Amino acid sequence: MQSYKMWIGGKWVDASSGKTFGAFNPATGEEIGRVPLADKTDIDKAVEAARSASAIWSQKTPAERSDILYKIADAIAAGSNELAELDLISHGAPIKMAKGGLMGLPGMFKYAAQASRSFMGQVIPARPDKFFYLQHEPRGVCALIVAWNAPLVSTSKKLSACLATGNTCIIKPPSVCSLTVLKLGEILEKVGLPPGTINIVTGPGGSVGEVLAAHSGINMVSFTGSAETGKRILAVASSSVKKVALELGGKNPWIVMEDADIDAAVANSMFQCFANTGMTCASTGRYYLHENIHEQFIEKFLVMAKKLVVGDPNDENTFMGPLVSAEHRDKVEGLIKSGVEDGAKLILGGKRPINPLLEKGYYVSPTIFTGVTQNMRIAREEIFGPVAVFIKVTSQDNVVAMANDTNYGLAASIWTKDIPKALRMANELQTGTVWINGDVIGPPEYPWGGYKESGFGKELSILGLEEYIQTKAICFDITGSK
Repeated sequence: MQSYKMWIGGKWVDASSGKTFGAFNPATGEEIGRVPLADKTDIDKAVEAARSASAIWSQKTPAERSDILYKIADAIAAGSNELAELDLISHGAPIKMAKGGLMGLPGMFKYAAQASRSFMGQVIPARPDKFFYLQHEPRGVCALIVAWNAPLVSTSKKLSACLATGNTCIIKPPSVCSLTVLKLGEILEKVGLPPGTINIVTGPGGSVGEVLAAHSGINMVSFTGSAETGKRILAVASSSVKKVALELGGKNPWIVMEDADIDAAVANSMFQCFANTGMTCASTGRYYLHENIHEQFIEKFLVMAKKLVVGDPNDENTFMGPLVSAEHRDKVEGLIKSGVEDGAKLILGGKRPINPLLEKGYYVSPTIFTGVTQNMRIAREEIFGPVAVFIKVTSQDNVVAMANDTNYGLAASIWTKDIPKALRMANELQTGTVWINGDVIGPPEYPWGGYKESGFGKELSILGLEEYIQTKAICFDITGSK
């Protein structure tokens, strides 16, 4: 069993206390490593290192920073197989999905490298005797608190924008699967960054995450995770009035109208609902089916869901691996139980797979509920697991109101051949993203972020980079008078 170290100030170090915590393989429940348990002393050292590096990194030209981001992109591509294998054993991602998810990471760094060089100031022609202009500057030291459902993707979204705009950072990986981010640190160690530009500290959010959010030496916090934790981060960060960006959960509506291409909607939604074992913020939270196609859609959906392979992440045929932890599996199973108790009809799954080879892992079978009503817990709470809930609707007006009746506002999908209708619905939906007859997640040009309790701020695209800059207004007199 391997012991891991944190990366602070360009050096691999143990926690100052000497304490560690376990890393587990969710497919087997086996402990596979020991990870340093950081405390405030370690975080103070990381902040000091990041602030020292800021004086160097922020003064590099955009071209110089871009060159290093390209090196990072190439290094990640070269190490992708090793990263994918570690993602498999520490997160439970099926091998095909782990490799596929890594394919987009180099592009995030390349896009950020290119886009950051196009940032320009602005001259304001307000008065003839004064020269006003706006200057973009890095925010300083950023705490990047990463989600556990896709730790490498989450890290790369934040890190690429953070570095490209001249900031330094402290990354806090998710405690339940820290190993892939630590391995990423080993890759980044070789690209020529000033020591302390990137630091990685490990430990639970309730201690390490809160210390980072409250720390007066940190200028910005970017957090991805649950809405409950996001609210706590926001409250803690308010003590020093720092910039906060939150990418939180969703209960995303999937709206299928009576004129939709049913086969396309079913095939597309299968991946959206069950990929990464449903542990995706963009996952379909609620299916709203027009009454005229309700039965047909469910019949086709059920046929496809029964074909999904749940099993060993090492198997190329596996589509769904385990949930990330025993604790999260218990939460998902609790919500499934609530659906039955509230009167929804369970037509598939709801139990752990019957397979002796999987009994030690944190598995839940694909699960489908029909007869769901708007006020049931499974229709309102983010499940973050492989659970589909179907709600019957009667009209366009009714479905938009139902879709908006939630605390979340991350994404929505509309399926209809009536494009004017789809655009009217898209305008009325209270979400940061609306897909019409398809969906796409991940291109670095495409911004991602939500409304309401799904958070604020954007990741990816030029908007994602702008989260990491602050604007200074400068004015001077050009008349020459004193």
